Amino acid sequence: MDLLKDLHQRGLINQITDEEGLASHLDSNQVTLYCGFDPTADSLHIGHLLPVLMLKRFQKAGHRPIALVGGGTGMIGDPSGRSTERQLNDADVVKEYSEKIKDQLAKILNFDEGENAAVARNNYEWLSEMTIIDFLRDTGKHFGINYMLAKDSVESRIEHGISFTEFSYMILQSLDFQQLHEKENCTLQIGGSDQWGNITAGLELLRRSAAGEEEVEAYGLTMPLITKADGSKFGKTAGGAIWLDPEKTTPYEFYQFWINADDRDVIKFLKFFTFLSMDEIAELEKEVEEQPEKRVAQRRLAEEMTKLVHDEEALKQAEKITEALFSGDIKSLSGQEIEQGFKDVPAYTSVDKNPQLLQLLVDAGISSSKRQAREDISNGAIYINGERNQDMKHTINEQDRIEDKFTIIRRGKKKYFLVRYQ
Repeated sequence: MDLLKDLHQRGLINQITDEEGLASHLDSNQVTLYCGFDPTADSLHIGHLLPVLMLKRFQKAGHRPIALVGGGTGMIGDPSGRSTERQLNDADVVKEYSEKIKDQLAKILNFDEGENAAVARNNYEWLSEMTIIDFLRDTGKHFGINYMLAKDSVESRIEHGISFTEFSYMILQSLDFQQLHEKENCTLQIGGSDQWGNITAGLELLRRSAAGEEEVEAYGLTMPLITKADGSKFGKTAGGAIWLDPEKTTPYEFYQFWINADDRDVIKFLKFFTFLSMDEIAELEKEVEEQPEKRVAQRRLAEEMTKLVHDEEALKQAEKITEALFSGDIKSLSGQEIEQGFKDVPAYTSVDKNPQLLQLLVDAGISSSKRQAREDISNGAIYINGERNQDMKHTINEQDRIEDKFTIIRRGKKKYFLVRYQ
């Protein structure tokens, strides 16, 4: 299938510098393209997934992606989409972040096999070797101040103030395109819609620096900003960002984010983030319209994304935790699964491995007083690892401890508490 046609059908194209030219270029060449990822944290989050998966779509179509980690630009800070200056990180921190991001990209893109194997580059390689005189003479001379001031990323910051450091970011990103064009024959840069100004500046640098030579063939493409139907920011939850690092966001939490997608968003997310065919997505759209309570589309979205970013084993584990919490069969979970599924519930550490249930409810803050604890137990509101317990004299025993480490106590229908044992 025609790649650009498929991208249009999925709603993945916001702007293209020359669509007819790019279509012809893609039809007649194995195109090398790139997208940059600045290491502003030690992990990518799902806000980065769209461009990563766009690189993967081009790779699956036979083209060659470059994942550019901004070890150099990450020390400067991109003003695009921001109203304030970024905090500058030390070189060692940026280097550490860069390595972690490279490892995450390698889980999604194919860096190992075939003539279109992905390439990982780091712009610190060329930016760190450039002197200030080289920068001003060889690159800065191609950028007019008026041209730069007209770019949205700069214009939107003028009123609030922008440092020369961030003002220069556009030129540094343009240098990336120039370097990758020279070193890797890269002819396409992609990015989010907020990168349009930086991308077109890169094309302008290619054109100006090649003056007098054969005309440069190069293109830019941006993806749309992801919006949610309820107006909230995509990729954010009450607990913060949804990270790709399983230590920061567990596979279970990752799975839950997708399975909780709004009916109004799920089909868009399937088009944006999965590689399911448009025919299959159309069938899932019918399910949403006819049987929304079954959440078939959400389950398929959660399956595809968890498997893609983590792996099949992580998906099975996330599904097992979800089923155990739904059925109340807490005892079927391992200690590791308990850690994942109850990461954000109130927790209490007990020195005594055999506390009386009545006292434990008070000490752990599950019940507000002994009187309340007695009422909760007698009313059948207390569950130990999913099983109701109405024994006023019950003492926590070996059967109540999962892997001798945890006990899950539920009060009422939804209030869970994690008890750990030293």
